Amino acid sequence: MQLPGRLAAAIEVLSDLETRHRPASEALRDWGVSHRFAGSGDRAAIGNLVYDALRRRASHAYAMATDTPRALVLSVAVRDWGETPEGLVESFATDRFAPDAITSGELARLSAPDPLADAPDAVRADLPDWIVPLFAEAFGAEAVAEGVGLTARPPVDLRVNRLKSDLARVEKGLKRFAPQRAPIVPDGLRLAPGTRAARTPNVLVDEGYLKGWFEVQDAGSQTVAALAGAVAGTQVLDYCAGAGGKTLALASDMDNHGQIFAHDADRNRLAPIYDRLKRAGVRNVQTRPPDPELLEDLNGHMDLVLVDAPCTGTGTWRRRPDTKWRLSPEQLAVRVGEQAEILDEATKFVRPGGHVAYITCSLLPPENTGTIAGFRSRHPEFVPADHFALWAKAFPDTAAVPGLGRDALWLSPARSDTDGFFISVLEKRA
Repeated sequence: MQLPGRLAAAIEVLSDLETRHRPASEALRDWGVSHRFAGSGDRAAIGNLVYDALRRRASHAYAMATDTPRALVLSVAVRDWGETPEGLVESFATDRFAPDAITSGELARLSAPDPLADAPDAVRADLPDWIVPLFAEAFGAEAVAEGVGLTARPPVDLRVNRLKSDLARVEKGLKRFAPQRAPIVPDGLRLAPGTRAARTPNVLVDEGYLKGWFEVQDAGSQTVAALAGAVAGTQVLDYCAGAGGKTLALASDMDNHGQIFAHDADRNRLAPIYDRLKRAGVRNVQTRPPDPELLEDLNGHMDLVLVDAPCTGTGTWRRRPDTKWRLSPEQLAVRVGEQAEILDEATKFVRPGGHVAYITCSLLPPENTGTIAGFRSRHPEFVPADHFALWAKAFPDTAAVPGLGRDALWLSPARSDTDGFFISVLEKRA
């Protein structure tokens, strides 16, 4: 397929999203199944067009004066992929798979030199209108810049598994992908995102991954896992373990010494952890399925309880931009309620002098500082740890990032060149 045919396919996928209100990954998968003539390069290019359109949907729609799938894709081709309006007109005329010919009105919009000059903050930040005040609360004058940071293509970040390998070996094995050191974390490598139609490197079929030498994990996720402060010989409960990404990171930090209990309220989310633990060579993890009775023996005994709470995922909008436009205030309110319940439940497992580390991949204050403030009002025995000291211990050779405060850490693409994360570590006083 040539570019015009790929643009037509991206328009078709975006139209499907608009009609059926489902995740972009599902729509792209189904399009590929029903168009088997399309090669892997075509599917990658179409996926890139769709995700690029969703990352900057507000600004592309503003520039084109309409948010139709066709307008979004044409704007991406010119403003993100570097095509010229005249070049598109010419290529459309010679490709039978191309969309309908570009109109004079579309040509004028595509040729406008600075279409966002007078755009409101929500458009310039590519955020839903109701999210802008929350970003302003979190980031002040940098709110628009933080929104823009979530519109770029994300890299592929890897965490070297020190239980089985080391940075130099993994770096050498992935040399063909030109890996760079990831920000902040000492065991992180980064594969840069491609441009235009470039495919994302599939490291899951690499020999090193299959041998357990590394895991795919954003540098921000690695950072907050390290900041939680798990050390060899301690007792740790990963209360919302999910597929086990942070569990594996904690096991590596603990060098397989001590004990980690991996629990999740959803058996389906927890299911992948078993194969991952085996591949990574982790020996100090016990899984605890979602049965409250199976956790009773841990009450009051944990040195650290990690609560990687279910959240809106706003910090991952680079990777899942379709969720940005589906999120509602009602959904946020539900998440905040769930987080309060989970934190209250987690407190009973922490011993006096132990810690709870509350983590979200969200950038919204109600889920972060708001949840922590409510928790502390209900549980005054928990007080924030000194996060400057935690940082110095976890990353002695790395300068602190702008989002670090004494009581918490905020990470974001604009601040730390990672996905968005929040962490607050609290100590349980006797």
